[in-house]
Amino acid sequence: MTTPSSSSFRRPVWLYALTVAAFAVQTDDFVIVGVLRSIADGTGRSETAAGQLVTVYSLVYALAAPAWSLLLDRVARRTALLAALAVFCAANFAALFVGGSFPALMVLRAVAALAAAVVLPAALAAASTQAPPEQQGRYLATVMTGLTGAVLLGVPAGTWVGAALGWQATFAFGGLLGLAALAWAAVLLPVAERATEHRTVGDLIRPLLHGAVAAVLVVTVLTVAGNLAFQTYLQPFLSGLAGVSPRSLAVLLVCSGAGGILGTQYAGRLVDRWAPLRAFVLASCAFCAALVAFALLWVVRPVPVAVVAVLLMVWSAAAWAVPPSIQALMLARAGTRAAGQAVAVHSSSVYAGAALGGVLGGLVIALRPGLLPMAAAFSVLVALALTLATRTRTAPRARAVGGPERERVQGPR
Repeated sequence: MTTPSSSSFRRPVWLYALTVAAFAVQTDDFVIVGVLRSIADGTGRSETAAGQLVTVYSLVYALAAPAWSLLLDRVARRTALLAALAVFCAANFAALFVGGSFPALMVLRAVAALAAAVVLPAALAAASTQAPPEQQGRYLATVMTGLTGAVLLGVPAGTWVGAALGWQATFAFGGLLGLAALAWAAVLLPVAERATEHRTVGDLIRPLLHGAVAAVLVVTVLTVAGNLAFQTYLQPFLSGLAGVSPRSLAVLLVCSGAGGILGTQYAGRLVDRWAPLRAFVLASCAFCAALVAFALLWVVRPVPVAVVAVLLMVWSAAAWAVPPSIQALMLARAGTRAAGQAVAVHSSSVYAGAALGGVLGGLVIALRPGLLPMAAAFSVLVALALTLATRTRTAPRARAVGGPERERVQGPR
């Protein structure tokens, strides 16, 4: 993959192939939110049990991403990406043949997670390492637009398909998206030679052992846990808050996705113009404020759906403004040579947080649904406090790792 001139604002065409791949993987992961009740009814399980499909997916991804980054270190990213997308498609189409078997569905979600653990880190690593230094935030945000676009278009469409044709059709829809991503990637991604540099396991993991990097990973787990605790059980919460049905949820998810795209793009610009840490602090504060508003609305429920739609847009914009800032912070602390491993381990921490969030959200929704927003906000507040408490101690270590020194909170350049 060639790097465009740093003075050019035009994105290379291969970057959009990576965006499509991210769109397919993220839609497949999050679409369960929209068909949670249908899956529960079709498999004879409770909504809390069905929600653990998200937890299993996240745990498998969290364990697999770092392992794949080591095992596939000498495999061209294009080759690994195409093979993983093929497996991803097969796992989704196989859901058409499992009937109402919940264990079989669990296995297929694990297989899809194994494939996604190759696709998304490879896409993000390619975007970050090939970007001009002054546009890294925007390159990452472009790929992450595929993630927010999944919330805006993919998840609502999958929810509608599930409502009209049954929950199994939703997974077939995910398989079709995977095929589209596979075709785009096969055509647009240039053929790259395999790396010839020999690196030992120690070479691959050594840059990831610094305390500065570990701090980012912990913050990521806590932030994602708060986000996914709320997002995974969005349907039952909104049902109690405003009587939202599965069909109206699809419309609300479109509003949420629109806010997410705005948040992602704005965060990319903040990362490029300011410091990643400052962008993270601003997004986290807005995220917590939106969740506190949801908690207050629960006290006076039922509330108009229009109010829910506006607040969902604010919450989603804040939630999706977080990833580009944390991703850039992670790359700054790990350094360019460890970019592939840093992205994989960071993706692993994202899904570890998602698994924790699924468990946390399941417990809260089963005991007292109205506390869900506050539980989610508390997790993010802890992450924010940890970030602010460690920034002075960990920032100087970024220079030892070899990354850029753009993580410091210093205001506009």
